[in-house]
Amino acid sequence: MDPISQGVLGAVVASSASSKNNIRQSVLIGWGAGMLADADVFIRSESDPLLTLEFHRQFTHSLIFVPIGGLIAAAFFWLFLKKRMEFGAIYRFSLLGYATSGLLDACTSYGTQLLWPFSDVRVAWSIISIIDPVYTIPLLGLALGGALRRKSLFGKVGLAFAILYPLFGVLQNYRASEAQTELIASRSHAVEAEMRIVKPSFANLALWRSIYRIDDEFYVDAIRVGYLGGSKVFEGEQIDVVLAEELIKAIPPGSALREDIERFDHFSDRYLVRHPEKEDMLCDLRYAFLPNSILPLWGIKVVYERSDTHAEFINFRELDEGKRSLFAEMLWDSGNSDTN
Repeated sequence: MDPISQGVLGAVVASSASSKNNIRQSVLIGWGAGMLADADVFIRSESDPLLTLEFHRQFTHSLIFVPIGGLIAAAFFWLFLKKRMEFGAIYRFSLLGYATSGLLDACTSYGTQLLWPFSDVRVAWSIISIIDPVYTIPLLGLALGGALRRKSLFGKVGLAFAILYPLFGVLQNYRASEAQTELIASRSHAVEAEMRIVKPSFANLALWRSIYRIDDEFYVDAIRVGYLGGSKVFEGEQIDVVLAEELIKAIPPGSALREDIERFDHFSDRYLVRHPEKEDMLCDLRYAFLPNSILPLWGIKVVYERSDTHAEFINFRELDEGKRSLFAEMLWDSGNSDTN
């Protein structure tokens, strides 16, 4: 998730295990340690734009790295707090804060290599949006409240909320998956489980993006699962599947472009398509601002004539009033009709 969410979660978890005398320090240490794992965004290369995708949410977010990450955070804070706290206490709070990073990111749909270096599988439970103020703002209030009032109760309440909200996301994911199954059946489609996903759209757990594959096409729809029951489908569009193994046949083995296509294929979990309006762009279909749209948020530019050069990574994040209005209409739809 975003750095603020990482920080406040680390703060409430650390403060939940703190005594009254160390509450403020625990909030500070947990906040900093919770954000530290995302320092991997600074691993980048001007000549290799995909390097940051390869390393983001990799070793710094793995479970095996937690003790090391906690130690790095503790060593930093010890420089400033050594006259007020023992190193053991600083390390305990750092460890608790840092341990939240990988687990929280695994709750999103982006993918986190929790099992690195033993596996490069990107764990993505898709139960929280990558940015969700409904999750972040209460945790922020509780972290600050605990620091101001010097009470660990705020941290304990925050820890309970931090667990319960993702559990609600599990329920909403299940309901969206069931609605997707009904939608697939209504179209007389049969889908292999590994080629269908549902993921929460931006900043909520009510409106979900549904993608599934039939033969050589992806079907994209939005599914609204209201908090009080019922579901509604906002039908989207279809787009052709792109197979990386077919695409790279025309590219020399060992070339930078061939390597980049294979890396981007792994990153996107094989949900590869061409941009509907830009034929030279290979894109990750999983992400779009409108949950029933086939217009992606990012992709790589494939230039066959420059196979010895790394592909350019491009974001498509133009957001006009029309898209915002359509998103709001789907999100706040008051109907509780069955999936159609």
